Amino acid sequence: MSTAHNSRLGTPGRGQHSRAAILKAAVREFAQEGVAGARTDAIARAAGVNKALLYYYFEGKEGLYRAVLDQVFGGVRAAIHNALSQKLSPREKLVSYVCAHFDYIASNPLYPRIVQAEFLRAGRDPSRLERIAKQYFRPVFLEISELLEEGAESGDFRAVDPVHFIPSMISVIVFYFNTAPIMKLMTGGDPMSPERLAERRAAIVDFISAALFKLAKGGRK
Repeated sequence: MSTAHNSRLGTPGRGQHSRAAILKAAVREFAQEGVAGARTDAIARAAGVNKALLYYYFEGKEGLYRAVLDQVFGGVRAAIHNALSQKLSPREKLVSYVCAHFDYIASNPLYPRIVQAEFLRAGRDPSRLERIAKQYFRPVFLEISELLEEGAESGDFRAVDPVHFIPSMISVIVFYFNTAPIMKLMTGGDPMSPERLAERRAAIVDFISAALFKLAKGGRK
């Protein structure tokens, strides 16, 4: 590797920019082509870097795919944790969580494709999904479970089983993005437009609130 190349890699700002560009291109390539169909040369070309730089940072396609998974799952875990760590009432915190989860995916609409593909590939490499579950899913599940328990104890929420309620709630948040192409064909509108996203976000909050919030005295939620 040349001295000039080493110098470029040694510049923190430039190096981080190149790494981020590779990850961004990789997310698109893996979402569109899957792991088997993705090509590192296509990723490097889309990122505007040479293929050697991709291997320098990620050591190949598997290492890059692992980094993409960490970015996808790590980002959503951080967004959810930030929402749930606020000092709010159980109802306000629940709404904050739903909005944060929805907004994160709306800002990264390719992520659900990668998540779905990884679930389908679970049987081929169980150890990878076990790592993801331990590092990302379990902490999120425990945080939301604690909120559901807190809300039930305070009288804000109905008592629900987290094992069933949490997957149902997440499905309501995420499924819209997986079906966006079909909804566009069915309705003729753009489901990813700011207006439609705002409508969907409000509809999800209303739906989950109706399923969980207890009626206060006088019949109001």
